[in-house]
Amino acid sequence: MKYVFTFLASLCLTQAATAQHNYVPSKENLAARKAFQDNKFGMFIHWGVYSILGDAEWVMTKQNIKKDRYELLPTFFNPIEFDAKAVVTLAKKAGMKYITITTKHHDGFAMYNSKISDYNIVKATPYGKDIFRALEQECEKQGIKLFAYYSQLDWHHPDYYPRGRTGLGVGRPDAGDWENYLDYQNAQIKELAENYNISGFWFDGFWDVLREKGRTPETRKEGIKRWKLLETYKLIHDINPALLIGNNHHLTPFAGEDFQMFEKDLPGKSTTGFGSAEVSALPLETCETINHSWGFNLQDDKHKSVKKLIRYLINAAGRNGNFLLNVGPMPNGKIQDEHVNLLEDIGKWLNENGDTIYGTRGGIVPATQDYVSTQNGKTLYIHILNPNLNELRVDDFDEKIKEVTFFKDNSKHKFQLKNEQLTITIPEDKKNEVTTIIKVILK
Repeated sequence: MKYVFTFLASLCLTQAATAQHNYVPSKENLAARKAFQDNKFGMFIHWGVYSILGDAEWVMTKQNIKKDRYELLPTFFNPIEFDAKAVVTLAKKAGMKYITITTKHHDGFAMYNSKISDYNIVKATPYGKDIFRALEQECEKQGIKLFAYYSQLDWHHPDYYPRGRTGLGVGRPDAGDWENYLDYQNAQIKELAENYNISGFWFDGFWDVLREKGRTPETRKEGIKRWKLLETYKLIHDINPALLIGNNHHLTPFAGEDFQMFEKDLPGKSTTGFGSAEVSALPLETCETINHSWGFNLQDDKHKSVKKLIRYLINAAGRNGNFLLNVGPMPNGKIQDEHVNLLEDIGKWLNENGDTIYGTRGGIVPATQDYVSTQNGKTLYIHILNPNLNELRVDDFDEKIKEVTFFKDNSKHKFQLKNEQLTITIPEDKKNEVTTIIKVILK
């Protein structure tokens, strides 16, 4: 497979990376962070030639498909039913404010018209169209922001060496030039930042090259040295200071990063082993799948209920985070009907209850298993998630209250605030199966 190398990016990286050690976000970047937090809900799209095999996005290494055999997939990847307008319209209908899509996943195949490598959807497939450009143009029309997922890990590139922990059975040579790979990676990142109207980057794969999975200072030092992260981040911010950078390394954020992400876990939780990194002061985002798979998986029919997905959104917002919900389009380019229907149902809920999510931050009432809170200025929303809870008691509540109402019908309700303990009864006729929302106006 032909690679067209350019070293323009590496010329920019000869400057010392100390600027990113002392990274101070620009005014434009701070404004972008605020808008990102206000948006609260986004669509994640995992899509590539791997969708043909219907075994999700890790199929190359999962089945140990040799690189030369995997290269056959692009030759019959022809997603003629892909419709950028339909995808963006669906995101908007679901109440999503931004889209993050895989421009290159771990298999190394670029889903955009890369000038750095011919291994891309325009040059290597019969489809021959730039789906990322199509999404960019449609996002601009419909007022949706676009983020570029980019995998630093690459099972296809010959210079991804020394190898990491994954992709060991795909038939790559036991040799390579790591510095050459970093130049290649940064050249692709540079063309994405310069040639597409994006809002930021969502990086993945950092963890592959680490000798251990731990979160020790040695692990951090090893990773940042191997990947030369500070140079990559400086490259991006020099092109456009407003671009937001997040990295799915499962560690406390590094200098130069603008938001912190949590994979399949809420901020501060550790149910999967991914999410136990310390929660930072940066904007937060948690990502999750509708079923169990990121990429299209023909046999994965374990779809989460609309109730569970809405509650995930509420729980994320109550912990001061965004919710990035994934779809994995089929090889023909369409999103499966079950996922479309679920997204539309979430959108219906947000049409009625969006004020309690959009533009909010985590509220002053700490999140528990029974309830979480969101807040916008003096307006506090308490989401009751336990339908068996008949009385809400919040200790250490040192604010004064002007009014308490149930959000759904705006009916006023009595409350007791004594010795900094807030007590609100929850009548049965006010309860909602998904969440009972109590609106508290503070003085």
